[in-house]
Amino acid sequence: MEKQSLIKVLTAAGVGSRRKMSEAIKLGRVMVNGEAVTDFNHPVDMAKDKISIDGREVSTQSQKLIYIMMNKPVNTVSTVSDELGRRTVLDLLPQKYRQYRLYPVGRLDKDSTGLILLTNDGELANRLTHPRFENEKEYSVSTNVPMKAAEMRRMEKGIMLEDGMTYPAIVKRLKGGDYSITIHEGRKHQVRRMFEAMGYTVKSLKRIRMGNLQLGSLAAGRVRELRQDEVDGLISQYK
Repeated sequence: MEKQSLIKVLTAAGVGSRRKMSEAIKLGRVMVNGEAVTDFNHPVDMAKDKISIDGREVSTQSQKLIYIMMNKPVNTVSTVSDELGRRTVLDLLPQKYRQYRLYPVGRLDKDSTGLILLTNDGELANRLTHPRFENEKEYSVSTNVPMKAAEMRRMEKGIMLEDGMTYPAIVKRLKGGDYSITIHEGRKHQVRRMFEAMGYTVKSLKRIRMGNLQLGSLAAGRVRELRQDEVDGLISQYK
Protein backbone atom coordinates (compact mmCIF):
# COMPACT_ATOMS: atom_id res chain seq x y z
CA MET A 1 0.00 0.00 0.00
CA GLU A 2 1.22 3.49 -0.85
CA LYS A 3 2.40 5.40 2.20
CA GLN A 4 0.69 8.63 3.25
CA SER A 5 1.70 11.48 5.52
CA LEU A 6 0.93 11.08 9.22
CA ILE A 7 -1.25 14.21 9.36
CA LYS A 8 -3.32 13.03 6.40
CA VAL A 9 -3.84 9.59 7.92
CA LEU A 10 -4.94 11.05 11.26
CA THR A 11 -7.43 13.50 9.77
CA ALA A 12 -8.81 10.80 7.46
CA ALA A 13 -9.28 8.53 10.47
CA GLY A 14 -11.69 11.07 11.94
CA VAL A 15 -9.85 11.37 15.25
CA GLY A 16 -10.03 15.14 15.26
CA SER A 17 -9.57 18.28 13.21
CA ARG A 18 -6.34 18.92 11.33
CA ARG A 19 -5.50 21.70 13.77
CA LYS A 20 -5.88 19.44 16.79
CA MET A 21 -3.93 16.64 15.15
CA SER A 22 -1.16 19.08 14.25
CA GLU A 23 -0.95 20.17 17.89
CA ALA A 24 -0.84 16.54 19.06
CA ILE A 25 2.02 15.75 16.68
CA LYS A 26 4.02 18.84 17.68
CA LEU A 27 3.64 17.97 21.36
CA GLY A 28 4.94 14.42 20.80
CA ARG A 29 1.64 12.80 21.76
CA VAL A 30 1.49 10.72 18.56
CA MET A 31 3.35 7.41 18.38
CA VAL A 32 4.07 5.36 15.25
CA ASN A 33 5.11 1.79 16.00
CA GLY A 34 5.88 2.78 19.59
CA GLU A 35 8.04 5.81 18.80
CA ALA A 36 7.05 9.46 19.14
CA VAL A 37 6.85 11.27 15.80
CA THR A 38 6.85 15.06 15.48
CA ASP A 39 7.06 15.27 11.69
CA PHE A 40 3.66 15.97 10.05
CA ASN A 41 4.86 14.34 6.82
CA HIS A 42 6.21 11.17 8.41
CA PRO A 43 5.27 8.37 5.93
CA VAL A 44 2.75 5.87 7.25
CA ASP A 45 1.73 2.51 5.81
CA MET A 46 -1.91 2.19 6.88
CA ALA A 47 -1.81 -1.59 6.43
CA LYS A 48 1.19 -2.20 8.68
CA ASP A 49 2.00 0.73 10.95
CA LYS A 50 0.43 1.12 14.40
CA ILE A 51 -0.53 4.67 15.39
CA SER A 52 -1.59 5.85 18.83
CA ILE A 53 -2.42 9.17 20.50
CA ASP A 54 -1.87 9.45 24.24
CA GLY A 55 -1.54 5.68 24.36
CA ARG A 56 -4.81 4.98 22.56
CA GLU A 57 -4.57 3.13 19.27
CA VAL A 58 -5.98 4.89 16.23
CA SER A 59 -7.90 2.84 13.70
CA THR A 60 -6.65 3.71 10.21
CA GLN A 61 -9.45 1.82 8.50
CA SER A 62 -11.39 4.07 6.15
CA GLN A 63 -14.69 5.16 7.62
CA LYS A 64 -17.79 6.49 5.96
CA LEU A 65 -17.56 10.25 5.52
CA ILE A 66 -20.48 12.06 7.11
CA TYR A 67 -21.52 15.67 6.50
CA ILE A 68 -24.24 17.08 8.75
CA MET A 69 -25.80 20.53 8.94
CA MET A 70 -27.13 21.63 12.32
CA ASN A 71 -29.08 24.69 13.38
CA LYS A 72 -27.31 25.34 16.67
CA PRO A 73 -29.63 26.66 19.38
CA VAL A 74 -28.64 29.11 22.12
CA ASN A 75 -26.87 27.90 25.26
CA THR A 76 -25.05 25.22 23.28
CA VAL A 77 -21.28 25.25 22.74
CA SER A 78 -19.81 24.27 19.39
CA THR A 79 -17.12 21.97 20.73
CA VAL A 80 -16.69 18.21 21.07
CA SER A 81 -16.59 18.42 24.88
CA ASP A 82 -16.85 21.12 27.51
CA GLU A 83 -14.95 21.25 30.80
CA LEU A 84 -17.82 23.19 32.40
CA GLY A 85 -20.34 20.49 31.57
CA ARG A 86 -22.37 22.65 29.20
CA ARG A 87 -24.42 21.13 26.40
CA THR A 88 -22.41 20.67 23.19
CA VAL A 89 -23.47 20.28 19.58
CA LEU A 90 -22.56 16.59 19.80
CA ASP A 91 -25.16 16.15 22.55
CA LEU A 92 -27.84 17.11 20.02
CA LEU A 93 -26.87 14.50 17.43
CA PRO A 94 -29.35 11.68 16.82
CA GLN A 95 -28.16 8.32 18.13
CA LYS A 96 -27.42 6.93 14.67
CA TYR A 97 -24.57 9.44 14.25
CA ARG A 98 -22.93 8.78 17.62
CA GLN A 99 -20.78 5.96 16.21
CA TYR A 100 -18.90 8.42 13.98
CA ARG A 101 -16.18 10.72 15.23
CA LEU A 102 -17.80 13.93 14.13
CA TYR A 103 -16.56 17.38 15.08
CA PRO A 104 -17.81 20.89 14.29
CA VAL A 105 -16.19 22.98 11.56
CA GLY A 106 -15.60 26.45 12.94
CA ARG A 107 -17.41 27.85 15.95
CA LEU A 108 -20.40 29.85 17.06
CA ASP A 109 -20.45 31.24 20.59
CA LYS A 110 -23.04 29.78 22.95
CA ASP A 111 -25.42 32.72 22.58
CA SER A 112 -25.37 32.63 18.77
CA THR A 113 -27.49 30.31 16.65
CA GLY A 114 -27.50 28.92 13.16
CA LEU A 115 -25.53 26.84 10.74
CA ILE A 116 -22.85 24.51 12.03
CA LEU A 117 -21.28 21.83 9.84
CA LEU A 118 -20.24 18.59 11.56
CA THR A 119 -18.08 16.09 9.73
CA ASN A 120 -15.37 13.45 10.04
CA ASP A 121 -13.73 14.66 6.82
CA GLY A 122 -10.60 16.24 8.26
CA GLU A 123 -9.19 17.45 4.94
CA LEU A 124 -12.35 19.34 4.02
CA ALA A 125 -12.69 20.74 7.56
CA ASN A 126 -9.17 22.15 7.32
CA ARG A 127 -9.90 23.82 4.00
CA LEU A 128 -13.15 25.32 5.29
CA THR A 129 -11.37 26.93 8.24
CA HIS A 130 -8.08 27.91 6.58
CA PRO A 131 -7.87 31.71 5.99
CA ARG A 132 -6.43 31.40 2.47
CA PHE A 133 -9.67 29.85 1.18
CA GLU A 134 -11.68 32.90 2.32
CA ASN A 135 -14.75 30.86 3.22
CA GLU A 136 -17.77 33.16 3.17
CA LYS A 137 -20.05 33.20 6.20
CA GLU A 138 -23.32 35.12 6.27
CA TYR A 139 -25.13 36.14 9.46
CA SER A 140 -28.51 37.61 10.32
CA VAL A 141 -28.09 40.21 13.07
CA SER A 142 -30.64 42.02 15.21
CA THR A 143 -29.48 45.25 16.87
CA ASN A 144 -30.87 47.41 19.67
CA VAL A 145 -31.45 50.38 17.35
CA PRO A 146 -31.42 50.76 13.53
CA MET A 147 -28.16 51.46 11.74
CA LYS A 148 -27.67 54.49 9.53
CA ALA A 149 -26.82 53.93 5.88
CA ALA A 150 -23.48 55.73 6.30
CA GLU A 151 -22.55 53.39 9.14
CA MET A 152 -23.39 50.35 7.03
CA ARG A 153 -21.10 51.65 4.27
CA ARG A 154 -18.35 52.28 6.79
CA MET A 155 -18.59 48.69 8.04
CA GLU A 156 -18.39 47.45 4.46
CA LYS A 157 -15.05 49.20 3.99
CA GLY A 158 -13.56 47.65 7.13
CA ILE A 159 -13.34 48.94 10.69
CA MET A 160 -10.59 48.87 13.28
CA LEU A 161 -10.86 46.32 16.08
CA GLU A 162 -8.37 45.67 18.87
CA ASP A 163 -6.78 42.92 16.75
CA GLY A 164 -6.56 44.97 13.57
CA MET A 165 -8.58 46.21 10.64
CA THR A 166 -11.33 43.96 9.34
CA TYR A 167 -11.58 43.03 5.69
CA PRO A 168 -14.45 44.56 3.71
CA ALA A 169 -17.84 43.03 4.51
CA ILE A 170 -21.19 43.00 2.73
CA VAL A 171 -23.95 44.55 4.83
CA LYS A 172 -27.63 44.60 3.84
CA ARG A 173 -30.84 45.59 5.58
CA LEU A 174 -33.32 42.71 5.78
CA LYS A 175 -37.10 42.82 5.92
CA GLY A 176 -38.21 43.25 9.49
CA GLY A 177 -35.28 45.48 10.45
CA ASP A 178 -32.50 42.93 10.90
CA TYR A 179 -29.22 43.01 8.97
CA SER A 180 -27.29 40.55 6.85
CA ILE A 181 -23.52 40.69 7.11
CA THR A 182 -21.16 38.53 5.06
CA ILE A 183 -17.52 38.10 6.06
CA HIS A 184 -14.72 35.69 5.15
CA GLU A 185 -12.53 36.02 8.23
CA GLY A 186 -12.61 33.80 11.28
CA ARG A 187 -11.73 36.02 14.22
CA LYS A 188 -13.25 35.23 17.60
CA HIS A 189 -16.65 36.90 18.10
CA GLN A 190 -15.88 39.04 15.06
CA VAL A 191 -19.40 39.98 13.99
CA ARG A 192 -20.46 40.94 17.51
CA ARG A 193 -17.30 43.00 17.96
CA MET A 194 -17.83 44.78 14.66
CA PHE A 195 -21.30 45.94 15.65
CA GLU A 196 -20.18 46.84 19.16
CA ALA A 197 -17.32 48.91 17.72
CA MET A 198 -19.96 50.88 15.83
CA GLY A 199 -21.87 51.52 19.06
CA TYR A 200 -24.60 48.86 18.68
CA THR A 201 -25.73 46.06 20.95
CA VAL A 202 -26.33 42.74 19.22
CA LYS A 203 -29.64 41.29 20.40
CA SER A 204 -29.37 38.11 18.34
CA LEU A 205 -26.92 36.62 15.85
CA LYS A 206 -27.64 33.72 13.52
CA ARG A 207 -25.39 32.18 10.87
CA ILE A 208 -27.54 31.55 7.81
CA ARG A 209 -24.97 30.63 5.18
CA MET A 210 -21.54 29.03 5.00
CA GLY A 211 -20.02 28.92 1.52
CA ASN A 212 -22.63 27.28 -0.70
CA LEU A 213 -24.61 25.90 2.25
CA GLN A 214 -27.87 27.63 3.16
CA LEU A 215 -29.49 27.02 6.56
CA GLY A 216 -32.93 27.50 5.08
CA SER A 217 -35.89 26.42 7.25
CA LEU A 218 -34.01 23.89 9.40
CA ALA A 219 -35.43 24.23 12.92
CA ALA A 220 -33.28 25.08 15.94
CA GLY A 221 -31.61 21.99 17.37
CA ARG A 222 -32.36 19.86 14.31
CA VAL A 223 -29.91 18.27 11.89
CA ARG A 224 -29.88 16.93 8.35
CA GLU A 225 -27.28 15.22 6.21
CA LEU A 226 -26.01 17.25 3.30
CA ARG A 227 -27.23 16.32 -0.15
CA GLN A 228 -24.56 14.98 -2.50
CA ASP A 229 -24.68 18.15 -4.60
CA GLU A 230 -23.97 20.21 -1.46
CA VAL A 231 -21.01 18.02 -0.57
CA ASP A 232 -19.70 18.18 -4.15
CA GLY A 233 -20.10 21.95 -4.08
CA LEU A 234 -18.05 22.29 -0.89
CA ILE A 235 -15.31 20.00 -2.19
CA SER A 236 -15.06 21.74 -5.57
CA GLN A 237 -15.14 25.19 -3.99
CA TYR A 238 -12.22 24.51 -1.67
CA LYS A 239 -9.89 22.35 -3.77
